[in-house]
This record gives sequence, C-alpha cells and structure tokens, in this order.
Amino acid sequence: MDLKQLEYFQHIAELGSFSRAARYLSVVQPALSRQIRQLELELGQNLFERNGRGVVLTEAGRRLLEHARGILTQVARARQDLEDHRAADAGHLVVGLPPSLGRTITVPLVAEFRARLPKATIATVEGLSNYILEWLGVGRVDCGILYDPTPSQHLDLVPLCEEQLFLMSPRDGGPSRRVTSIPLAELAKFPLIIPSRPHAMRMTVEHALANIGARMNVALEIESISAIIELVGQGYGHAVLPMTAMHSSMWSDTISARPVTSPRLSSRLAIATAAQRPRSAILHKAIKIIAEVVRRETGPKPMEKLKVKSA
Repeated sequence: MDLKQLEYFQHIAELGSFSRAARYLSVVQPALSRQIRQLELELGQNLFERNGRGVVLTEAGRRLLEHARGILTQVARARQDLEDHRAADAGHLVVGLPPSLGRTITVPLVAEFRARLPKATIATVEGLSNYILEWLGVGRVDCGILYDPTPSQHLDLVPLCEEQLFLMSPRDGGPSRRVTSIPLAELAKFPLIIPSRPHAMRMTVEHALANIGARMNVALEIESISAIIELVGQGYGHAVLPMTAMHSSMWSDTISARPVTSPRLSSRLAIATAAQRPRSAILHKAIKIIAEVVRRETGPKPMEKLKVKSA
C-alpha cells in the first residue's frame, strides 16, 4: 500500500466512478484500475461494487476510506507545515466562484492578491454552488464562495454578506414604470428564467414563495447566468438575480431591475473550506483578502454605474 494508491482510491470513492476519477487525476483509466486492483489484492478484499452508473463502496471500502482520509490529511499537514516554514507567504491557491459573482470580483481579487501576497499565485474557477462543493471535497479548489450554504460537518464557513435580490425584467415588457419594487407575493405572477434545482438561487426563491403559500412560475430552466440575462434582455421572461450579476453585461441597457420586498429577498454569501483539510497560513491570509474584496465589490453602488435603470 502506498500513498498514490490511497489517493486514487479516495478520488474514485468520492466521485463514484473510475472514469471521472481518471479525468480528474489526468491518469488513463487502465492504470487507475490496475492500482486499485493491486490494493485489493494486498488487502484481500474487494473495495468497490460495480454497477451501470459507476461504483459504490463495499463495507471494507467504507472502512478504508475513513482511514485513507485521515492518512492523506496528516501527510498534507506535514507537507503544508514544511512549506509554510519555508515560505510563509508563498504558495498556490485555487478559488471557486459562482458565475454571478465571478465577473465582478475576479479582477479586483487578483489585483489585491498580487499586491499583498506577491510571492503567491491564485487561480479561479467558476461553477454553481453544488459543483464548488464537489470540488472542495476532492481538493480541486482550496476555498469557494457559496450562496446560502447549508451548515455541514464537512465544511468550515466564514459568513461574508447578504446580497439583495432583484426582479430583472425586459425594459419594454416588465412591470409598469411607476413600480419601483416588487412584493414577494407578486413574484409568482412573472414567468421566470431560472436555474434548475438544486441551484442556490432557485432554492432561495422557491422556499421564500413556499413560506407565503405561493408557487414559482418557471418559464425556462437555464444554468448559465449570462444566458439568463441575455434571454431576459431579449424578452423571453424575467429573472431573480443579485445586482452583481448585471455588472459589465451588454444587455444591461435593455433590462430594468426592481428589488423584491415585503419581505426583502436576499441571498447569503459565505467562504467555504473543507473541514477535513487543514488551513495553511497562506489560506488564512487569502480568506481575509477574499472577504474584503467581496464585501467591497458587492456593496451598494449607484444604479447608473451598473447601467441598469430602475423605473
């Protein structure tokens, strides 16, 4: 048994598939299968049961996964401790960002990071919250920004801020220009272009309407925030989004934005890290920088600066 076998085993177990693990690890699948088979022969037990959709752990596999996580975490801590000792402000971090926030904070985040941690490097990847959670679990990202995260023993969460949500409408096909806000109960009347479950924005709107006995009117289920904005601008429906989603959009001149009120509809933002992985010194510093940038860039801004003219 060696660390590479344990690492391969953990990724297959967490992703539920040899092929997905091979793609993630950039390893050909036969080599991955060979390593796992050698591990099973050494232990004298099967670790996976194969089915048409992938693999599931056997009882022996579940027990080994608990040990593997502990072993690999301890090895990571040892490496990180030595790296921190060698260069406290050096390292490489990958940050997961939701698409609605990525266009707003990526540039200022990189600029702030380069100014304050010049020996370190940063990379960002964009994805929906459920994808970011998966990437945290398998170690593809060091931290991620999530909308309305559910508390979990697997996550460490740092609350950031709340973003008010707005009804985005085509300028010529939305509510009367005299309407400057939309009561939550009225939201059910508008055909919405919205991501499918379990997207955080979808769940926020659904739960808020359910709490007042109303149901959402879904016109289209679209995962891409930029595509949602374009569809709204072309008159295919309405959307519920934070104002940051409209930053730098070429469609902002064709869209009106009205806050959802009575009660105020908003989403909570938080920075998440994997609880089973230790935070390095560089990650501690990066989280502080990310928090400052997000709070600064998502704060209230003049509507004209956003190029969105509310009625």
